[in-house]
Amino acid sequence: MLSREKCNTDIKILTTPQIIYKHLQKQGVEFIFGYPGSVVLGIYDELCRQNSIKHILVRHEQSAVHAAEGYARSTGKCGVVLVTSGPGVTNTITGILDAYLDGVPLVILSGQVHSELLGRDAFQEADICSMTKSCTKANFQVKSAVELEAVLVKAFQIALSGKKGPVLVDITKDVLDGSARWQNLEPISFVNPPLSGDCTSVLAEITSSSKPVIVSGGGVVQSDAGKELYEFAKLLDIPVVTTMMGLGSFPEDDKNYCGMIGIYGDYSANQILRESDLILSVGARFNDRITCCFEDAPISAKFIQLDINGAEFSRNIKAYKTLLGDAKDFLKLMLKDAKSQKRSDWIAYANVLKSKNSHCHKVSEKLHSFEIMHMLDEFTQGQEVIFTTEVGQHQMFAAQNLTINSSRKFISSCGAGTMGFGLPAAIGAAVANPKIPVICIAGDGSLQMNIQELATCKDYNLPVKIIVINNGYLGMVRQLQETRYCGRYFETEISNPDFVKLAESYGINALRVTKKDEIIPALKFAFNTSGTVLLDFLVEPMEKV
Repeated sequence: MLSREKCNTDIKILTTPQIIYKHLQKQGVEFIFGYPGSVVLGIYDELCRQNSIKHILVRHEQSAVHAAEGYARSTGKCGVVLVTSGPGVTNTITGILDAYLDGVPLVILSGQVHSELLGRDAFQEADICSMTKSCTKANFQVKSAVELEAVLVKAFQIALSGKKGPVLVDITKDVLDGSARWQNLEPISFVNPPLSGDCTSVLAEITSSSKPVIVSGGGVVQSDAGKELYEFAKLLDIPVVTTMMGLGSFPEDDKNYCGMIGIYGDYSANQILRESDLILSVGARFNDRITCCFEDAPISAKFIQLDINGAEFSRNIKAYKTLLGDAKDFLKLMLKDAKSQKRSDWIAYANVLKSKNSHCHKVSEKLHSFEIMHMLDEFTQGQEVIFTTEVGQHQMFAAQNLTINSSRKFISSCGAGTMGFGLPAAIGAAVANPKIPVICIAGDGSLQMNIQELATCKDYNLPVKIIVINNGYLGMVRQLQETRYCGRYFETEISNPDFVKLAESYGINALRVTKKDEIIPALKFAFNTSGTVLLDFLVEPMEKV
């Protein structure tokens, strides 16, 4: 038997779990989100012996990935997930897809059957590398302990380089039970592609245009370029709109901000894009949820696109000029040569358009979602909070009516639209930011996808405040059935548990709200109560976004 550390002169032999642990330390990993199983128990045993990396035990492996996303998106760091073989790792695929589409850096460590059993349908064997090939930046199957350390170095570098995303490292049982020489490899810094394209002519075109607009996307958030974006837009006096992924990249209470674009965006944002003479897209993908709003508009002829991922240039709207690179690098370069301009009439017109925005449509005297969002927005002004959302109508009401003034404060599943995202994402954000309240805005249907994570909230006494928009329907699906299928609401009216009693059964404080004048007292209760609190808002079931 090898001792836990055996030194022969300068050669140190370590068990594989020790190698994993030591390298995660070198990468600066603070938390691992996971769920144990027999194949990975060696890693768990090593975590038990140490104290510098904390493991967060979730109740489902999908939640582990979403929690790691919440951690990564609120901090800019790489999230780490640890799961076992078979269903343990296949349960992560939805979360991996979510992270891939939204560009979230993750490293997922999974156990695999013994290498000699691969391809023989062994107990809990799953060909996870084939399954995740289309939704990871890279994946590796490690069948030799000697290779593991170098693979870990590469995995973190890939996850954090360029357009960030998930990387899977699948490790066979014989490797996890083995040992190897500790090479003490240093992490490799992430690499962004060098800025390429005619930046000089782009600045000249922006300067000479009379009605330019900047579209800020998730790339601005991921590169922490909000400060540079603000300085550039204010210096040249240009209106700014955002995608949903870009919410918070530009302060929404600023006069240059013109709203969120897209199918559920603001009238002002979509209209100013139509009327502009130049569109500068910075780190925005312009997917079908946006392009569907401009099918009759000649966007391409005035569209300049900066993106860190060159594959985006031919996917949606074809820009007449493209620039490859990081948003922060690009904006810094622009600021070096940009000269102050004033576009008072164009900014004034943008503000006129903003005054025409309306997301407030009452259909009864019952409580409405937009009323809750307005009062939540008013209540949280001046406080540092982080919002996460589930997916559905409530997500859009939140995006439309909350004022998000800084990056990494609005965390939502945008590319995949994953129901069940919001609560575990709030867990990850709260773990990373224990002194900041995290508000999870959830629909009654979406919340039930991963409602078991109330136990995780309770176990770690997390400052998560859950706002349940309870309308008794799968609201967004019901809305589509109304507009497309003559109101045949088939399989969208749902039965719900008593959310208050359910929360209390987990040991979590909860209140039910049915009237507008109860909203502020309920919010005060939630924020003045330590730990997790659930507020169940009964709202008009037939309202629409």
